[in-house]
Amino acid sequence: MSSEIYFSNNYRDLCERNGTGAGFQFEFSCSRCYDTWRSPFEPYAGERAASWLQKGVDVAWSLLGNTGRGVTSAADGLAGAGWGHARDHAFQRAISNAQGHFNRCARCTHYVCARCWNGAQGLCLNCAPDTAAEAMAAQQRGLNDMASQRSYAAGQQAGQSYDPSTPRQLVCPQCRTETHGAAFCSGCGYHLAHSPLCASCSTAVPDGAAFCPGCGTRQ
Repeated sequence: MSSEIYFSNNYRDLCERNGTGAGFQFEFSCSRCYDTWRSPFEPYAGERAASWLQKGVDVAWSLLGNTGRGVTSAADGLAGAGWGHARDHAFQRAISNAQGHFNRCARCTHYVCARCWNGAQGLCLNCAPDTAAEAMAAQQRGLNDMASQRSYAAGQQAGQSYDPSTPRQLVCPQCRTETHGAAFCSGCGYHLAHSPLCASCSTAVPDGAAFCPGCGTRQ
């Protein structure tokens, strides 16, 4: 089946073989964005008939004995024999429907959905990206690159007056002002000379501790 080969990497078999819910359904996915489309569910009449026959056999089992076992086996065999053929035909119908929801790229041969298709070029967006979208993305990259370069240059200029031999002082966790070891921050007044308290037992918790040393509660 040539169609099955084309869809071999982007479909999922959702068929159910047994029980009264037996039937055929397939899920196809876009090779680019992986959005999916499912074919309509098609009930498998052969297995459903076998299931109803099994229920009738169960009722008459005590009367039929070994004959009942033979009827059940015959029904199962009939349903099983027709399954593969019916599944193949259902898959072909599903592929025909899926081809209306996907486009096959002539360059990479992948099937993609309408959102990933460049209709003007007859190719997927991986092979023929949208020109306007690419131009806009390039502009944004250029803007970000230039902003980074100018910010870097501004940092270099500011760094000309920085003394690298100056030791780093303690900083306030609230506003990052250097505190020089003071009990209170000169920038925001935050009380620096105390440890946070455990919410469970009010024990002082050292900075960076993951658990309370008093009760073991995670901080």
